[in-house]
Amino acid sequence: MPLQPLRPLRPFRLALAGGIAIAAFSWLAAPALAADDMVIRTMGPVSYVCGGIAADEQQQLAAQQKNFNMGVLFIQGERGEYLADVAVRMTREGHEVASFTASGPKCLIKAPQGSYNIEATYKGQAKSITVSTGTYNAQLRW
Repeated sequence: MPLQPLRPLRPFRLALAGGIAIAAFSWLAAPALAADDMVIRTMGPVSYVCGGIAADEQQQLAAQQKNFNMGVLFIQGERGEYLADVAVRMTREGHEVASFTASGPKCLIKAPQGSYNIEATYKGQAKSITVSTGTYNAQLRW
């Protein structure tokens, strides 16, 4: 019985090439997806951006700080571990001016001149602080 010639492994090669392409895209897109979380958002007269868990986000926030007039950091414990997914509510003279969920430990905020009460809730526990424009190092610690 004569031997049959080997058939090309075309379907296998296509699947392998597709898998490699998907992996490469995922690897290349990961920084862009992380940067998407750091979009400047606006709510009424208040604009904000949150992030800062990764080193590249910290650098982006540092570069953007000049465009904002307040900053607050959300941390926990004695060592100051960074927090994310903190519910934030800003009020001025008893009226809510913004509410959002902080996607990272550092939020830069741009708001009209004045003082604001920032109430933040993490895992059901609320903390608050009064922050005036021009303050960049306010902290809420759980």
